[in-house]
Amino acid sequence: MERRVRRVSSRPRGVAGVVAGLLAAMAAPLAGAQALPTPAVRNGQDIYAEFRAGLADPTCETGSSQRWRGLYSAAPSRLATPDSDVLALFGYVVDAVREADLPTEYALIPFVESGYRPGARSASGPAGLWQLITVTARNHQVPIRAGYDGRLSPVDSTRAAVRYLKTLHGMFAGDWRLAVMAYNAGEYRVFDALRRSGQVARHADPEKLVGLSGITRAYVRKLHALSCLLDQADDRDSWLQSIDRPVPVLQAISLPAGTRSLADWSAVTGRDGATVARLNPAFSAGRVARAGASAPLVLAPPPTAQLAAALQGAGVDAGRDPAPALASTAAASAPSPVLPATAAGARPMLAAANAALSGPGAVQVDPVTTHGRAVSSPAATADTLDLHPHTHTVSRGESLWTIARRYKLRVADLLSRNALAPRAILHPGMVLKLDGELSE
Repeated sequence: MERRVRRVSSRPRGVAGVVAGLLAAMAAPLAGAQALPTPAVRNGQDIYAEFRAGLADPTCETGSSQRWRGLYSAAPSRLATPDSDVLALFGYVVDAVREADLPTEYALIPFVESGYRPGARSASGPAGLWQLITVTARNHQVPIRAGYDGRLSPVDSTRAAVRYLKTLHGMFAGDWRLAVMAYNAGEYRVFDALRRSGQVARHADPEKLVGLSGITRAYVRKLHALSCLLDQADDRDSWLQSIDRPVPVLQAISLPAGTRSLADWSAVTGRDGATVARLNPAFSAGRVARAGASAPLVLAPPPTAQLAAALQGAGVDAGRDPAPALASTAAASAPSPVLPATAAGARPMLAAANAALSGPGAVQVDPVTTHGRAVSSPAATADTLDLHPHTHTVSRGESLWTIARRYKLRVADLLSRNALAPRAILHPGMVLKLDGELSE
């Protein structure tokens, strides 16, 4: 049996607890401070890390579900395709699932149902990312009216699906396998199968439930096969490199009163009209027909100017494919999340935290990102810590994107200072120059 081992956090004790408290205080928003704006882009590896962190069942038995692994073997490559919306949509759904405190196995349902195509329609009636039928959609407050089918809206359908899954997750004692069976077949069929099998949800063995169809049984196997395919995709350096790129952060936005078409709204707000239309097939022919008091919602990328500025900040020419400028490390794990840079007022806390540390295995506080990391050597104090490092030693899982973001540099400048080609692959132990003259 092949098992992915994840570190489980525990309550910090002693000096580490003091440091954790200081870090939490630094990370907490100041009273009266405004919320930080949503970033225009994020790295594809951050989406992948969020997905993996939320898996309920990271165990993959060697040779299991080979049929379904073969059927869905293209899923990782679809996430890796730069000119596709799939990774951005996947990130949107992963965020929704994580915000609901649900396992990220649920974010794989649109792969099974629609191949992550918002406009997918089945000849038998279901439609959209989640392939909702009309009755189910209306039961879960998804609007369907002339000129608008909310099942084709990634916003309306995802909100409804996540609410429904949250309900099922609670009904079946937090067992995602029973919940997805109920999503496929209906909760009453699963309750009846539990009763007939003499089982209870808390200790159920889904494989031994009687009275359920083969299609419903296979649903769990399909999702688990997809989970294993994606969880193990980072074993290939080329795949990990392909998702190491900026991905637009999609947002649900209410259309203002008087909006007649998606094209008009996109033009007024400076967004790419083709992308907005592609992400929102719920609006028939792109026309906006308002009904009732609620404003229609669209799923949209950031305005083009904001997106271009974000890409330029990462050293990417917004007018071309960003992938070549975002070389990846040859590593098998996604990078650790980076916390926001410290505010100026947090420096005394940082000095106090570093001064409190001593001994092997202590936690070292990074002055640039306020990100604590375990080190094997004695921790540095505030007096010995270089607050303005001139070089960076590449660690396992790091990429040019994450390193540039950490030191507030452009990826293009990092490439130039180190005479690296755009598609260069970093290796753990490499030393990168962070300042100095730029190459011509």
